[in-house]
Amino acid sequence: MRTYLDFEKPMAELERKLEEMKALAQQNNVDVSSAISLLENNITELRKDIFGKLTSWQRVQLSRHPDRPYTLDYIQLICDEFIELHGDRQVRDDPAMIGGLANINGQTFMIIGQQKGRNTKQRQHRNFGMPNPEGYRKALRLMKLAEKFNVPIVTLVDTPGAFPGMEAEERGQGEAIARNIKEMFLLKVPVICIIIGEGASGGAIGIAIGDRVLMLENTWYSVISPENCSTILWRSWDFKEQAAEAMKITAKDMKNNKLIDGIVPEPLGGAHLDHAWMAAELKKTILSNFKEIASLSPQKRIDQRIDKFCAMGVVVE
Repeated sequence: MRTYLDFEKPMAELERKLEEMKALAQQNNVDVSSAISLLENNITELRKDIFGKLTSWQRVQLSRHPDRPYTLDYIQLICDEFIELHGDRQVRDDPAMIGGLANINGQTFMIIGQQKGRNTKQRQHRNFGMPNPEGYRKALRLMKLAEKFNVPIVTLVDTPGAFPGMEAEERGQGEAIARNIKEMFLLKVPVICIIIGEGASGGAIGIAIGDRVLMLENTWYSVISPENCSTILWRSWDFKEQAAEAMKITAKDMKNNKLIDGIVPEPLGGAHLDHAWMAAELKKTILSNFKEIASLSPQKRIDQRIDKFCAMGVVVE
């Protein structure tokens, strides 16, 4: 059963009527195709109206939609073959961070990304997509392995943040993320980073230093979530919508501020409505960007990567 967000509720009643009409027509063998077509057009127009003027907070809600495709969903739909690799060779395997070798249209990639869960058991197993230090160390191990065998890297970012527990701090959470950032600047192979859902704090940037940093249309990328920002500034979550607008965290805002390289369009209504369409678009984006940056020499890629991130936040008066 489809999940509707608050601002999607006007469509829920129309879509329920459409399903009832189709079921009734099938049961009674009655031709109501014209009525069905009219209702479908009304739903499409309403969806265009709603999604044509989304607020920043509504896009945050879409990025967290429970039916939205996660990293493993994209891997299954995009890759011709995928071999998952496990463990950081120090502590354990972190299920919140997955990675492995993939084949896409005959080209080998190392795909790394955060993974959330669909139900309570999966969410606990994946730690709600919040990696521990061993997750970031596993990611770095796989990146260095890819560099050794000259395999390009694709990272899929979708996390509410790195796990903030005491045990994670004891095992060096900050150091693990900082080391990843440093090492990703110097990787000799092409690196493509795509925010597919939430891109929060160091938990996101720990796998998001690349030659191309892209965002899906209904995602967000920031040092802090709107709720936590609201809590700090107003001592309450009640101002999260205002915080989301002020923080400029949407894909369009990030592109305008030259903090990302591009935006990947989503189907009307969000990626959760058509996984196959979204995966095909993501696949096309990965291959086209890889073709562009693969022609550069390793040193040229490294220099451009460093220059791009060093230019962020620089203001010239």
